[in-house]
Amino acid sequence: MVKHQPSSNVVFVTGASSGIGKSTAEYLSQLGYIVYGTSRRPEAYPEPEHFKMLKMDVRDEASVKETVEAIILKEGRIDVLVNNAGYGIGGAIEDTTPEIAQAQVDTNFFGVYRVQHYVLPHMKAQNSGLVINMSSIGGVIGLPYQGIYSASKFAVEGMTEALYKEFITRNIRVTMIEPGDFKTGFTANREIIKEEGDMFEKSRKVIEHDEQSGQPPIKIAKLIAKIIPMKKPKMRYAIGAFDQRLSIFLKKVLPNRLFDAIIIAYYKVK
Repeated sequence: MVKHQPSSNVVFVTGASSGIGKSTAEYLSQLGYIVYGTSRRPEAYPEPEHFKMLKMDVRDEASVKETVEAIILKEGRIDVLVNNAGYGIGGAIEDTTPEIAQAQVDTNFFGVYRVQHYVLPHMKAQNSGLVINMSSIGGVIGLPYQGIYSASKFAVEGMTEALYKEFITRNIRVTMIEPGDFKTGFTANREIIKEEGDMFEKSRKVIEHDEQSGQPPIKIAKLIAKIIPMKKPKMRYAIGAFDQRLSIFLKKVLPNRLFDAIIIAYYKVK
């Protein structure tokens, strides 16, 4: 591993207690970046060796504001934001209560928005920065029995597209990553709304098999490390198994009915 020497480069990674966030925080800190990670319950995890873990809840505006200000007070700047915190729910949209749907969107979309909202003024003041918002293949394709999760990630996609355009003439770079299925704690942490239903169970087995057979999250961490020094990163980076990256391309070129039929068959919604 070749170390960078970015003594003043401060990286802020949300959702760093496990999975993609943890791998990213660990990898970047080992490269020499100053890394701050966050978790709602940092006390439930071992103290990280290479980066500083802070307690923050992306659903709590005061918590986000205080955490960002604490990093600025300590380091004077935030150079890279990896807006990663989120979770999944599984089940039919019709079985999803408004309260469950609101909680999902509050974390996966508004959580990203809140952190971004409090970090951007500091990036503007320092006239530099990089915002990396974590989307998903589910933010490009509406996934059956993950409909509200997809909705939250579609919202991240739309916001990030707009933000990219708004900052295109400034020194603040904006991009997003669209992971397919990676082997993390995401499967075990998914909230299952309703266990019943043959179609849901068939789809769930496909979903969980793909996740548990997925690639290691270090692959995303290495992609982020490549993006950080880029002067003009792309607006989006799809990453994952070939067939999942191919599905994003196919959605753009195939007739809607044909593409939807492929997805319906794949997830055994019959």
